[in-house]
Amino acid sequence: MNNINEIFKLKKERIKKYLKIGKVIVIETDKAKYAYKEKEIDREIINYLNTRNFNYYPKIIKNEKYLLTNYIEEVQIPKEQKMNDLIKLVALMHSKTTFYKEINLDYYNSIYDNINNNLEYLYSYYTDKIALCESKVFMSPSEYLLARNISKIYESLDKNRERLEKWHRIVKNKNKERNTVIHNDLKLEHFIRNENSYLISWDKAKINSPVFDLQKLYNNHFFDFDFSNIFKTYEKIYPLLDEEKILLKILISIPGKPENKQTEYDKTKEINNIIIKINKAEKIILPEASKS
Repeated sequence: MNNINEIFKLKKERIKKYLKIGKVIVIETDKAKYAYKEKEIDREIINYLNTRNFNYYPKIIKNEKYLLTNYIEEVQIPKEQKMNDLIKLVALMHSKTTFYKEINLDYYNSIYDNINNNLEYLYSYYTDKIALCESKVFMSPSEYLLARNISKIYESLDKNRERLEKWHRIVKNKNKERNTVIHNDLKLEHFIRNENSYLISWDKAKINSPVFDLQKLYNNHFFDFDFSNIFKTYEKIYPLLDEEKILLKILISIPGKPENKQTEYDKTKEINNIIIKINKAEKIILPEASKS
């Protein structure tokens, strides 16, 4: 924090107080407020955003070993409107930063192998899990809930095998992939709205497929919103390619694996969340172009 003090001396601002909010320290001076975080943003990402005329992030004061930015005061709006504004801004960012990256054929094969191996692992995991449940005279609530819904899990795994094969047929001979800047940590808490829109917490940002931003946002908020409408809003600004739609559908609908929760209540809740996520993901329609 000594460097911070030196900066404000040079700016001729007197620090009045500090306030810690999560991982961010809000610094109030006699002239303004600032946000301090002990992580820096990839400078190449910021430079690229600037060259593409995308400046919807807090003004950076210092970005070296730590990040110091202007503090943005948020105007409270309904969460549905906030999500709508967020997805439009994300679509704009992806649109402005699009480029096509040359890849070798092993790239898509690697993605295929990773997803396929995960599907095989999950199938074996749930097969062992349900065999253990059914061997018991009396099932616990979480075991009973799993047994009642195991067909949905298997169905999801089978559908995603089919989607994966379809995706691989489309991409296996391609030598380019569409890339954008992705924020890589999208959630409502990282979007601020006042007279303008801002994305904050850029320390995980990188170049990759836009699909991974949408996957992250879905995983963080699938309980809270109807993502069919959210994805439609996104595609009005930045339409996804067919292979991107299929990959996104796979990534959001693969059943998760329960963690080792301690209490039976938490175990039951987690199984229930897995089933809800499967059901919600399967209802999302991402239309593709017809192919022979």
